[in-house]
Amino acid sequence: MGRIQTRMGDGHRVEMTEAEIRKDLETGTKDAAERAKIPPLTQDEVHHLFEIQRCSDRVVGVQQGKEICLTYDSGTTKLKRANISVSKIQSLQFLERALGADSLELAHIDYSFKPAKPIVVFEQPIMEQALLITIPPLLYGAMPNLGLYSQPDGPCPNPMDLMPQRKIAEAKAAYEEAVEHAVKDMVYVGSQLYETGADGINFDTTAAAGDAEFLATLRAIETLRKKYPAMGIELGMASEFILGLHGELFYDGVRLAGLYPQGQVKLAQKAGATIFGPAINIVSNKSLSFNLARSVTYTKACSQAADIPVHAALGMGVGGVPLTITPPVDALSRASKAHVEICRLDGL
Repeated sequence: MGRIQTRMGDGHRVEMTEAEIRKDLETGTKDAAERAKIPPLTQDEVHHLFEIQRCSDRVVGVQQGKEICLTYDSGTTKLKRANISVSKIQSLQFLERALGADSLELAHIDYSFKPAKPIVVFEQPIMEQALLITIPPLLYGAMPNLGLYSQPDGPCPNPMDLMPQRKIAEAKAAYEEAVEHAVKDMVYVGSQLYETGADGINFDTTAAAGDAEFLATLRAIETLRKKYPAMGIELGMASEFILGLHGELFYDGVRLAGLYPQGQVKLAQKAGATIFGPAINIVSNKSLSFNLARSVTYTKACSQAADIPVHAALGMGVGGVPLTITPPVDALSRASKAHVEICRLDGL
């Protein structure tokens, strides 16, 4: 039986037999199905994933006619982190004219709404100028990042300090207080940039701090949707599972703790989001086959539940892509092809 070159979830290159690949594909889809209580992939879909894995080409692609659009988070900051000395506007031009980006995103180097708020007056003229010389949709993006509202840097007591002291009620109150601050900041920044001309706002890596952060983002989106009925709003997640760090928070009568993507997208569209981005985390000590089948299973269920476009998050450590700063193109292209062809996505 032939051996197939593939990777682990940390990006390490390995060789596996065809039987090992098939076993990991079956195990991965079963893992996701059991956790989220969703159907596993069909045998035809598992076989399709196997054929993608077995292909000996270094880079694979979707069939003609199945191309989709790509959205990019924090494009301007990534070029800076690569030590490329260009302005934000030049970064957007590189993404558009050299890399063929389907959408663009302006962002502050500290990619969160709280630090963006005091410098929003400096972001507005950059947005205005960038809109004049670029063609694709231009969003403004940042993370809700509820952790920034905790002491010593933020105004609220730190729940992570309170819970080990068994001050559970105080920790929950701190989360609830942080939600109020975060909603105000997200609405303020979103309003200022949208009124400057941005085509939309991207809430990126949502719920990294658990159910309270998800609630804050949903409430901010709801406020912005009422204020600006035509605003484009993208909601990208941090994980496939909402951590119940508070545990007793609800939106539209639905408990947020423990929600998987097929439940997350329902609340996102209820709040007023126009694009939803499920994020499925990598298990770094498992194979690419395991992670890919697991991710596709979650994302497929999300797409089937959605009434708005779904742009799955594929990048370092999410969507079946290895957890490395620069994801290997062989793994990235296989993950992209699998998601597009099985999950019937609107974008990546």
